[in-house]
Amino acid sequence: MLVSASILLVAVVSLASRTMAGEPEKEKPYALIFGTVWDPEGHPVYGVRVKIRRADQKKARWEVYSNHVGEFAQRLPPDKADYIVWADLKDYKLPSGKHLKGGTEVTVHIEDIAIRYEIGLHLTW
Repeated sequence: MLVSASILLVAVVSLASRTMAGEPEKEKPYALIFGTVWDPEGHPVYGVRVKIRRADQKKARWEVYSNHVGEFAQRLPPDKADYIVWADLKDYKLPSGKHLKGGTEVTVHIEDIAIRYEIGLHLTW
C-alpha cells in the first residue's frame, strides 16, 4: 500500500513539474455570444435549445441550451462575420402546458476577438 502511494506521489509531482516547466497553453482567440431566452411575460426560460449559424450558411453549426436563469453562451471564431441566432422550440413543453413559439431571429455581427455580444431571444405564445 505504501509503495503504491509513493509511486502515485512521484507520478503527480513529475506531471506537475513538466506542466510548470513548459510554456502555458495559449487559449485560441474567440468572440462570445451571450444571451437570455425570455417568455412573452418577461420571465427567463430554462432548457430552450438555441441554434446559431453563419448568415451565409443554411444549417446551424452550434447548439446550446438555456440554463436555469435563461442564459446561454457560445464561443465563435473571431472572424468578421454575421451570425443568426434563434430558439428551436421543437419538442419543447412548458410545465404549465402553454405552448411557446419562437420569436424573431437575432443577427449578431462579429467584429473582433474576445468581445462579448449580448442578445435576448424573446418568445411568443
